[in-house]
Amino acid sequence: MYPKPKIGNLTLDGWALLAPMAGVSDLAYRVIARHMGAAMTTAEMVSAKGLYYKNEKTKDMLAIDPSEHPVALQLFGSDPEIMALGAREMEKAGPDVIDINMGCPMQKVVKNGDGSALMKNIPLAAEIVKSMVKAVNIPITVKMRLGWSRETENCVELAEALEEAGASAITIHGRTREDFYTGKADWKKIAEVVRAVKIPVIGNGDVTDGPSARALMEETGCAAVAIGRAAWGNPWIFKEVDTYLATGEILPPPTWEMRLAMSRKHLHGLVLEKGENRAIREMRAHASRYFHGLPEAAALRREIMKALTEEEYNRTLNAYEAAKGLTEKVPE
Repeated sequence: MYPKPKIGNLTLDGWALLAPMAGVSDLAYRVIARHMGAAMTTAEMVSAKGLYYKNEKTKDMLAIDPSEHPVALQLFGSDPEIMALGAREMEKAGPDVIDINMGCPMQKVVKNGDGSALMKNIPLAAEIVKSMVKAVNIPITVKMRLGWSRETENCVELAEALEEAGASAITIHGRTREDFYTGKADWKKIAEVVRAVKIPVIGNGDVTDGPSARALMEETGCAAVAIGRAAWGNPWIFKEVDTYLATGEILPPPTWEMRLAMSRKHLHGLVLEKGENRAIREMRAHASRYFHGLPEAAALRREIMKALTEEEYNRTLNAYEAAKGLTEKVPE
């Protein structure tokens, strides 16, 4: 049995965490992930400058449901003073942890020196952590990559500096910014970070099920795993990973009925959070994940694209289930 991971004074109840993903790890999906076994969830990244300038849309992204704790809110930016002010604003929302994004590879983020661009400036990255640790009373963590490129991998040096600056944990994605999400994650580099620091290291990259989670933890010695793309449309993965790590048992995959029912639940959460018009548009991307592998999934996706209301969405699924002889089951 692996020891339960700790972040500061916070002890998690499992080893599988939801990684932050723009457009995915919003409130509606975080609640689902937590209820389905995620040991902790991390929200979509929020702009420190947006909080500094009191942007209402940015502030809306700080919403937390009481049932989803423990939860981390993630901040991005590159000015230590503004990041500290953003952290103080975030703390008011009631998260258990504030995470700093030093891993986002998107051009619109790195062009301003934010996200994974911070890995090129270790002194600045450390100063940001120091300023935020001083500003709040909850743990500050960092999500990072191996480095900016394969030629400039500096994750060990950066991790040591972040620990010295006061970070309570580090999540490391086993790819560089240059890699984006392609190729195989380099777990050996994650292991080097684990050996270099005393704070918990959470491994990220290529975890798709229980066996891959255990392989990552065994190879690296990391305290837990953060699951991103493999959790999109598959919230059952958290219980699957935890069960395998605890007992070695491989749980059966979710049934068709469970997947369709969960997509209904996800849409309803989005409607409550964002309103029906926006929710139905965003759900189209999520739905294709839930429907992957179902019989005639392409035809179902085409029909779903026509739905303009929650009622129409559910009616489309009802018709599909009736045609396939399925009966709806409430997701456990």
